[in-house]
Amino acid sequence: MSSPSIQLTDLLRKQGIDPSTVLVLRHRPHEPELNKVLPWLAAEQPKVYNAYQQTQGKILERAMTKLEGHGYVASLIGHLPSKAVFVGLYQIAGSRPLSRRAYWRVPAHVLMRRLYGMVGWTRARDNRGTIRWFNLRRVPSWNVWTGGLIIDWPRPERAWWRRAHRYPFNVRSILEESRLLPEMPAWNEIDFTWEDLRGLPSSWQSILAQWRGIYLISDSSTRRGYVGAAYGRDNLLGRWLNYSRTGHGGNVWLRRVDPAHLRFTILQRVSPDLDPDEVLPLEASWKHRLHTRYPSGLNDN
Repeated sequence: MSSPSIQLTDLLRKQGIDPSTVLVLRHRPHEPELNKVLPWLAAEQPKVYNAYQQTQGKILERAMTKLEGHGYVASLIGHLPSKAVFVGLYQIAGSRPLSRRAYWRVPAHVLMRRLYGMVGWTRARDNRGTIRWFNLRRVPSWNVWTGGLIIDWPRPERAWWRRAHRYPFNVRSILEESRLLPEMPAWNEIDFTWEDLRGLPSSWQSILAQWRGIYLISDSSTRRGYVGAAYGRDNLLGRWLNYSRTGHGGNVWLRRVDPAHLRFTILQRVSPDLDPDEVLPLEASWKHRLHTRYPSGLNDN
């Protein structure tokens, strides 16, 4: 006879927390780019992630208000169908009213709207005069489960928040490696968008800083390409972060392209100690073979 599975309520009770005081949230933003980067924000920009959940819709706002001072939010992110990965447990320490103008002055909201297309609190979606900004304080003792605790999400899946004591939140697995930060693709499988470059996990950045070689920037709107070489300080990372900041890296023809249409791949990796004089002929060869010199491509030389 198999033993019963562990549930989230078991973990809460072991920590002396009454499950009836816990609201369980499974975040799955409807904005595609924000949904894509939310796990990364949870892992590497926890204040931005917390800002995402510190305001809520009318019904959940009322439920959280009733728990102020003695309740908690168990924060999870949609992982796979009917699964969720645990981010953290947050105490609902209090709240204050926020006007729409003040809402859009929160730096994290500005960042998520500008970089990841967050719709946020708009009058068309919600005509409240003010919204509650909850003071959510992370409970440090639960950080050991961050990214590794995978929980079954009870049906119906579209119901994205529940009360902990009313549903069987079975623990599916406890992993050593965090599921919030995916493994970096192999160098020859990389296909980053311009938006991707602005949200690279620090572990990925460390790898790119070690790699040097020849890369291709493709304009998906015209199918023209630009070949470049990365060597020296920070190698590929340095070059690509420059494009993430400017959109063009100083290239005259890339200046005329909408950065949102750019994709970044690696054509050839070279030895980290290869002399620049040996890298430049490789770059020229790829320009010739891929016909990336203007006017057929975006290289100006």
